[in-house]
Amino acid sequence: MEVVNDNTCSWINDLTPRSNIQTISSDLHCEWLIVGAGYTGLSAARKLGQLYPNQKILLVDAQLAGEGASSRNSGYLVDTTLNDGFTSNKELENYKKKADIYKLGIEAIKRFIKEYQVDCDWNECGKYFASSKKEDKKILENFSDTLSKLGFEHNLLSNNDLKKRLGTNFYNIALHTKGGILLHPAKLARAMIDTLPENVSLYENSLLVNWKKINDIVICNFKNGSVKTNKIIFATNGFLKSLGIKSNYNFPITLTASMTRSLSDEEFETIGKPKEWGVLPVRPMGATIRMTKDKRILIRNTAEVYNPYQMTQSELNKRSLKQRIGIKKRFPQLPNNIIQSSWSGIVSRTRNSSQIFEKIDKNIFVAGCYNGSGIGVGTLFGEQIAIKASNENTKEIETIEARNKPTWLPPNPILSLGVKTRLIYERIRAKSEI
Repeated sequence: MEVVNDNTCSWINDLTPRSNIQTISSDLHCEWLIVGAGYTGLSAARKLGQLYPNQKILLVDAQLAGEGASSRNSGYLVDTTLNDGFTSNKELENYKKKADIYKLGIEAIKRFIKEYQVDCDWNECGKYFASSKKEDKKILENFSDTLSKLGFEHNLLSNNDLKKRLGTNFYNIALHTKGGILLHPAKLARAMIDTLPENVSLYENSLLVNWKKINDIVICNFKNGSVKTNKIIFATNGFLKSLGIKSNYNFPITLTASMTRSLSDEEFETIGKPKEWGVLPVRPMGATIRMTKDKRILIRNTAEVYNPYQMTQSELNKRSLKQRIGIKKRFPQLPNNIIQSSWSGIVSRTRNSSQIFEKIDKNIFVAGCYNGSGIGVGTLFGEQIAIKASNENTKEIETIEARNKPTWLPPNPILSLGVKTRLIYERIRAKSEI
């Protein structure tokens, strides 16, 4: 089944469509093949192009480059996360390891932006973990204790302060961290495409049908051609499992989001003309919601086990309705027909919220599974997996490999049943936050 390009994502629609799209239509040979042209694949290709300027490097994606999860996320470059199981005292060291990776990810994005003078609406305004439930104060106080022990600057806020900052009185308690960054994810992905080295050939709308290794050559078959390569890097994130890569250690989750048109001056006035902000939920299935710098509201409040290749328009409309309800809960004074576009996207998760970064065979490498934090970590892992595949080592690789490794998952249908049950449970717990 092919991955479908669509025009439903506001982030992508902000950009000028690209032209001169190449697809694989013959049999090719190369020294390096990277499968997946999101943040990870683009970063790996850029690094390999720098390391091996005289070698042939192919970067292939099943759809248009950068227009999968990389351009469809909420645009949070995170320094800390709450809902990943690493916030108790006994897990403090593991949480620090994960936070160290987030820090390296932010540094990787900063280097890229500085080197290529990228405009991606970068805003170091931090982020909020917020809840309408006063009883969630205890969760945030425990989280505050964790952050204090690790030296993260943050502060707890109550309803009155939040109304002034966010323009809504929906939230009763929040924790603001100053290290988080908001950006335009599609602008960042497009910049990574535009700055690929000359010796990197990009092929799009080219679905990998199957692959195999014969002796020291990896053979990849596509719909209208094949590629024989000396080394391969898999960077398909939410589609790793479908390619048989670490299939007992990751699973895809389908998210849907909506974005409004820009608020009119009068509408913006009614909510207090807040500065750009981003809110993450205290409860796992609550809503992620963001006010952009051009006065649009983004909301993501669904997560489910669903066919990762395509969501029909009728199914998307059902989820868009939930997002309209979520916006009205927070901003009842805004009109009902304010949503401009809705879209779906795929994240990859592991059982223990760790990432995949490893050598599978002497010429087969994989990086992915960012558990919803893929902007910085995906960019970092792309660069570093390229270095690892070159048989080199760095301090960044040592930090990455010090993390807890992903834990084993049961096969389907047990896995799907377990994930669905957990999502239903979390959805019930977070019902008021959707």
